[in-house]
Amino acid sequence: MAIFKGSGVAIVTPMKDNGDVNYEVLDEILEVQIAGSTDAIIICGTTGESATLNGEEHLEVIRHCVKTVNGRIPVIAGTGSNDTAFGIELSREAENVGVDGLLLVTPYYNKATQGGLKAHFSAIANAVHVPCIMYNVPSRTGTNIQPETAAWLGKNVENIVGIKEASGSISQIAELAHLAEGHLDIYSGNDDQIIPLCSLGGVGVISVLANVAPKQTHDMVMKFLEGDTQEACRMQLEALPLIHALFSEVNPIPVKAAMAMQGYRVGGPRLPLTPIEPAHRELLEKAMKDYGVL
Repeated sequence: MAIFKGSGVAIVTPMKDNGDVNYEVLDEILEVQIAGSTDAIIICGTTGESATLNGEEHLEVIRHCVKTVNGRIPVIAGTGSNDTAFGIELSREAENVGVDGLLLVTPYYNKATQGGLKAHFSAIANAVHVPCIMYNVPSRTGTNIQPETAAWLGKNVENIVGIKEASGSISQIAELAHLAEGHLDIYSGNDDQIIPLCSLGGVGVISVLANVAPKQTHDMVMKFLEGDTQEACRMQLEALPLIHALFSEVNPIPVKAAMAMQGYRVGGPRLPLTPIEPAHRELLEKAMKDYGVL
């Protein structure tokens, strides 16, 4: 049974002008997401700037999200690390505050071997009881979970139930779907590949786009899963200009700018990320207006 099917929002972490987490605005955004039919909240992922949240903040943001959502939809917490021991610690703490699942990114910088990836993910997953989704994003981590490795983990570690695939390689995802034999739920980690990935048996997306277009992203996936593939494809293609604008700079720089345009007091990204460049802001504003979300 999938933790969720449909659109899981990789939600931003709002910041105050002084850089502190803005929990009041986080609550506002969570309510909008739930009202907009988002199927799951992914908290403290890449889009949530987990890399610059300290350990205390990281856990408090997760705790606050769980409390606000209050069981209405699943909450999946990003608790991955390049330090397996710390990943275990953070995952256990997230489980204790009531998350419905964990998102575990591939170890970054260390560049583990495939055997190391098996040992790393197995150690974290075996230390908790909640279901775990692996997160394969080699463009950020320098490490690619090969299909054979992912399939092995899905078949041999009971609570590794899914993978967020952001390799960008449809051929790799097809091979993974073939080898996994239904033992892994596959989620798109790229908003421009939602429908292509679903056509290979994927069950949804962990989405940046959903921050600014929650209902549209949910509907796109559900149209496909319910059999209206033509409309789902149309919606995917219609969203492409906005998706491209949301990735005109490194995530979450553009999506935070986009949400500010929509009136949310999300603040800017933490250093080393910087505010969006004027030319990209102009491109993003036009794309949002054309898509009807501004």
